[in-house]
Amino acid sequence: MAWFIRFNKPHDVLPQFTDAGYAGGPRRTLSDFIDLPGVYPAGRLDRDSEGLMLLTDDGRLQARIADPRHKMPKTYWVQVEGIPDSAALEALSRGVDLKDGRTRPARASRMEEPEGLWPRDPPIRVRKSVPDCWIALTLREGRNRQVRRMTAAVGHPTLRLIRARIGDWTLDGLAPGRWEALPPPDRPHRR
Repeated sequence: MAWFIRFNKPHDVLPQFTDAGYAGGPRRTLSDFIDLPGVYPAGRLDRDSEGLMLLTDDGRLQARIADPRHKMPKTYWVQVEGIPDSAALEALSRGVDLKDGRTRPARASRMEEPEGLWPRDPPIRVRKSVPDCWIALTLREGRNRQVRRMTAAVGHPTLRLIRARIGDWTLDGLAPGRWEALPPPDRPHRR
């Protein structure tokens, strides 16, 4: 049987099954939550980010989901410092210049705090003199720490980052640290 699962990765969990060579002692990994031999993440999610990860033991499916050439949309809920104006949101949507080049166009909009949002452990740092807000950001590429670098580039550093959707799969109804087996998606027909 092929495994295909969705997992709500908590903050401060490595997006891999082992933690080799960290001098500060063992850190939490996917193996603290998932005990299925042979499954691997389809893409990454930084240790300090939370939210949806898809895992499978099917190498082709893993590549199809993770490979940026397939341009599978990924939606993030991003709590940022300050209140982005329409110019900042437009810049995120058009693409911003980063050290490794200009980002592809994206979708960016302000949103209310996600309904049913769980508390983060540890909580984000809050500055009473600086407001914060949430934005939804949908990308079709996946550079290293891209969302954080994009929001910083428009003057609104990321405080909390949650991946809410990958393609058609969402976090809906999945508590942090929990996983659920899904039916594998249909394979595209070969011609």
